[in-house]
Amino acid sequence: TWHLKKIPQIVSERTFSLESPKFEAKTKLELKSVCGIECQRKLPAPSSSDLKDLLSYETVFENGTRTLTEVNVLGLVLDPAGNTTTRRSSRKKRQIYGTDSRFSIYDKRFMTNFPFNTAVKVSTGCSGILISPKHVLTAAHCLHNGKDYVKGSKRLRVGLMKTKSRGDGRKRKGAKRNSMPSFQWTRVKSTHIPKGWFKGVSGDIALDYDYAVLELKRPHKRKYMELGISPTIKMMPRSMIHFSGFDNDRSGQLVYRFCSISDESNDLFYQYCDAEPGSTGSGVYLRLKEPNKKKWKRKIIAVYSGHQWVDVNGEQQDYNVAVRITPLKYAQICFWIHGNDENCTQG
Repeated sequence: TWHLKKIPQIVSERTFSLESPKFEAKTKLELKSVCGIECQRKLPAPSSSDLKDLLSYETVFENGTRTLTEVNVLGLVLDPAGNTTTRRSSRKKRQIYGTDSRFSIYDKRFMTNFPFNTAVKVSTGCSGILISPKHVLTAAHCLHNGKDYVKGSKRLRVGLMKTKSRGDGRKRKGAKRNSMPSFQWTRVKSTHIPKGWFKGVSGDIALDYDYAVLELKRPHKRKYMELGISPTIKMMPRSMIHFSGFDNDRSGQLVYRFCSISDESNDLFYQYCDAEPGSTGSGVYLRLKEPNKKKWKRKIIAVYSGHQWVDVNGEQQDYNVAVRITPLKYAQICFWIHGNDENCTQG
């Protein structure tokens, strides 16, 4: 069941202009040397002043101008335990290089309907998910490498799926017509990235803050997916997560996968969902029951960040990593969508 949680308040304190970015960074679809499971365990819990700094955010507008908004966090109960991780039995782990368990969605009845129609393509080569009539959630590193904005992010566009048929429209007798997605491209009006992404852990980029929200220039009329607060592994049915994106090795196809989570920290899920670059930025979702109702509801609980090498017991091990939507991140993303915190008191 989805459990309602009280959300801390994020309030903007002041906004000031920064110089325009250079937009010269190269897009990296795979990140290196990130604070892994062992490193996460040793990190102290951030203080209130740390969080104010990490959750302050940059906004880049389509004309290339940039602002920094400093925020305050109200009503937050800090966890004294720090950034703990939960160890799970290694028998449940699936080999990432084993049988490819991804599904390509060809049938346009599925492709253009919920939940698959919420998947979008970002023009820098990543995926994203519709979270409001005008907003898309994706990974921060699709737009910024920790030092500068990537080349393609100056004229950023989002592709919403529409379907066209292969071939010239004449159907031969007995021939099946495959649908493949084509995209209706929409310009992005502004982009929000948390300052935590630029600050990094131990001088490196901080995967915990690898998320960004894009505001579209024009609203779409499609069904979008609501945000949810990420439950712990043990609160998920069979620990299973789902996500769909546009993997580079299956050009022009929407690719869906589901798998179980192997490990978790306060901010990250470590799993072995089969995924290739291009699916980065996809919305990871769950289907749980609504409180006091018989209805099931899908909600986004994480952003897929990509393949990582992480230190586990002094050895390098590879995982696919997703950034969890915690109550704080829920408050921030909700604030970006609505422009105030009135609609963001519970999640």
